[in-house]
Amino acid sequence: MTIELDSSSMRLPLPDSVSLTGQLVNHFIDNVATRDTHLGDAISGDIATVTKKCLEIGDGISAGRNVSEQLRWFSAAAAGWAREGVPIDTVLRAFYEALRVSVDVMCAPDAAYDRDALIDRLRMTMAISNLMSTTMIDAYLREYRGVVSEHLTAVRALTSALLAGRATAPMARNCGVSVADTYRVLALSIPRDLDDHEPPIDNAIDARRRLRRVHTALAQHRDDALAMLSIGGGTVLIPGGTSDDTRLDSLIEVLSHAARVDISATMIIAGTDDIPDAAQRAHELLDVVGRLGYAPRLYRFEDLALEYQLTRPGPGLATLGQLLTPLDAHPDLFRTLQVLIANDMNRQRTARILHIHTNTVNYRLHRIAGLTGLDATHTAGLWQLKSAVIARAFELARSSQRFAEGPAAHAPRGRLERIRPPTLRNQ
Repeated sequence: MTIELDSSSMRLPLPDSVSLTGQLVNHFIDNVATRDTHLGDAISGDIATVTKKCLEIGDGISAGRNVSEQLRWFSAAAAGWAREGVPIDTVLRAFYEALRVSVDVMCAPDAAYDRDALIDRLRMTMAISNLMSTTMIDAYLREYRGVVSEHLTAVRALTSALLAGRATAPMARNCGVSVADTYRVLALSIPRDLDDHEPPIDNAIDARRRLRRVHTALAQHRDDALAMLSIGGGTVLIPGGTSDDTRLDSLIEVLSHAARVDISATMIIAGTDDIPDAAQRAHELLDVVGRLGYAPRLYRFEDLALEYQLTRPGPGLATLGQLLTPLDAHPDLFRTLQVLIANDMNRQRTARILHIHTNTVNYRLHRIAGLTGLDATHTAGLWQLKSAVIARAFELARSSQRFAEGPAAHAPRGRLERIRPPTLRNQ
């Protein structure tokens, strides 16, 4: 490759390349490599070769020669740094440090330069810097994307195998991830953003952007997490067996902030062999959270043990649901009861969500007591009403699904299939 320069006067010879190479190598060893061991370890063996090639490129550009061969070598070297895991900012700092030292050597303080000569030197330096830095960055990023893609593919395969109960030690070694004895299995729901966009943004594009932000935030805050996520949510595996780790609550808040929607999550602790069943149960709990309209946050199994048990199939489920049959003709009463229970019997918050007065909530509770014989102001009545609301939500859902899908409703379903819960952004 030849760089065309505007003025032949730019083609000024560089100082003796052997002498300059020695100065740059000594400067690198004494200053740059000692401050940044990443770069020093990666290229300490060929530092003189790298320096010599860079000087050849600079000299070739200044003389108008074709430097394609040297650039190909430089590009391959940059790709090698990417494979070695040397951070690109470290490489760039070393490059510009070497460029600065070269400029200091070429423009000695005791030398006299006229204005045109200084401008020529500046232009030459900019041309060398532009060509070499773009060549290096392009090669580095191409290789880095390939390395990252291979790693993500391997990690995703391991995560999928763990969720299916097929993970092996060789598979884990191949992707550089050690398999833990226990995991916190999280089921996540990422709701659709209900806010209107101006101008309108394609929903699919917006969802993919949201998912990328969630992946980035998860990697930044839990680099040991294994995730299988789609635009609607998914499963995250975090090594460890502590259920009361408050950092997990903070993690869900961080992910919600990154997604710009309120994420709901449930967690089950399981051994490696029990991950498939734990993931199934975690998503069943997430379904409970969504159907009952609970506020988005992280729920542990003990938080939802009652709701989970009440939603299991059996004669008790139907019997509990029938307690609210008198409310079938009064959907406003059932909705009030549902929102009230979802908000931990907070009448002010319930009134705000339903856009009614608190006295109206009290009035409707009296009507519910008159129709069902269950008084929410008494402990026994409240327990029965809460249990009935939970059971009815799932019994009605199953009935409507059987009606809508017919025989297909009884077909086997995927282990991680779930229904996306609604959001309660304004609570």
